[in-house]
Amino acid sequence: MTSGYKRFAVVRAGQAAIVILLAYVVTFLVISVLPGDAITNTLRDPQRGLSEEDIQRIVSYYGLDEPVIVQLLLSLGRFLTGELGFSLQSNLPVAQLVGDALPSTLTLASTALVIAVVFAVGIAYGAQYLPSRAAAVVRSIPSLFLSVPNFVIGLVLIELFAFRLHTFTTTDPNSAVATLFAAITLAIPVSAPLAEVLIASLDHESRQEYALVARSRGLTEARLFAKHLVKPSALPSVAMIALIVGELLGGSVITETIFGRDGIGTVVQSAVTGEDQPVLQAVVSLSAVVFVGVNLLADLASPLLDPRVKLQEKVGA
Repeated sequence: MTSGYKRFAVVRAGQAAIVILLAYVVTFLVISVLPGDAITNTLRDPQRGLSEEDIQRIVSYYGLDEPVIVQLLLSLGRFLTGELGFSLQSNLPVAQLVGDALPSTLTLASTALVIAVVFAVGIAYGAQYLPSRAAAVVRSIPSLFLSVPNFVIGLVLIELFAFRLHTFTTTDPNSAVATLFAAITLAIPVSAPLAEVLIASLDHESRQEYALVARSRGLTEARLFAKHLVKPSALPSVAMIALIVGELLGGSVITETIFGRDGIGTVVQSAVTGEDQPVLQAVVSLSAVVFVGVNLLADLASPLLDPRVKLQEKVGA
């Protein structure tokens, strides 16, 4: 590992940390300027049964009797130490709520990502090597995938495979088969931009001189694809995978609702309904951490995948 790459990694990590901090600050300020005082109103709900002393203790914890900037510093300090506060609805630690829901969402999102990559690679390979008419049809698939919302795809899959073919049951949404169909629902629209980028990259690389020389030496298209075209085409695809993580996180919320899964989507829905600000703040901030972290990994991987990438230019970009 060269000193140039180490410097590049440190700079990118610092930039990622700044982005995460800014995302937290912006989220906090947006929630703070919303009309009304959701925290105090929730605490003073008679159904909560909290005494005035309990309310004052919670108000002091969140600094609600202090200026917004003081509240921000208190909240940011706790966030940096891993303390996410307490839910106003359940009185449970936010970290516990998120931790209980996170495995289900990560399982769904990671399975969907694998399926999306398989779909994208299959579409790109077909667009490159099938006969011209079939290839033209395959090239139109990403546009079709993008045009259909994932909630429509989910409802169609539930109607067909759950109610008609009885492949899985909606009463057990966390089963392996139900998870697979939920992941397919999420993967179909996500795979579209990845497939388009991969098709464009393969089109470009297949016209390069090294590809023409390989063909002239009798290398089959399958071996050419596997040995020479995949790696240089992977660079923009890796960047696209990092970008679609945000779509995976957002789409998971909708998909979990459709299939009745208990995950981060359920936590967010309950927090929005109950104006549970600490939970909303934590979920948005942790989503920013995941999104920025994945993009950082993709950025760090790009010079390793393609030695032609100039670190000096990327650091100064």
